[in-house]
Amino acid sequence: MRVVIAVNEGNPAGFFAYIETEAQHACYTIRDYRKKSVERITASYPESEKSKSLALHKPFADAPDGADILAMYVKQKGWLDRLRRDLSGIERVEIQGDRATVQTVRGTRYPFRKRENGIWGLTLFTAALSAEAERAARDAAIVEQAADDYERAKAAQ
Repeated sequence: MRVVIAVNEGNPAGFFAYIETEAQHACYTIRDYRKKSVERITASYPESEKSKSLALHKPFADAPDGADILAMYVKQKGWLDRLRRDLSGIERVEIQGDRATVQTVRGTRYPFRKRENGIWGLTLFTAALSAEAERAARDAAIVEQAADDYERAKAAQ
């Protein structure tokens, strides 16, 4: 119900507490890797490369919280529109152990997993957010290598 309320209010950060723990961790991971990338870019990239590179990382690096990262992806990927369309009403809930499925009156099924704290977490975004966290880690490694290269080139001049 809290997810539905946050969706109806257009507040994706409002349902951050009700997504799966792995998805929450992915949001913080994205922010942390993007922040590291921004720091390295700012410190080591030449001016000609800085602004373009910072534009890719800075919005995520500046996010104050994991909920803000979720909100950015929800807007970017159109997830809020999908949820708004589908969460028109709950037809039934099926619970099997630590997993649950909520079926809407439109027939859409939403998977949940019981988290360590007992709150049910929506698993719908976990795969996408985990993939984005892995991408942020790969990007940070590339930024790190490029920054090292720029520093060596500058020292050689």
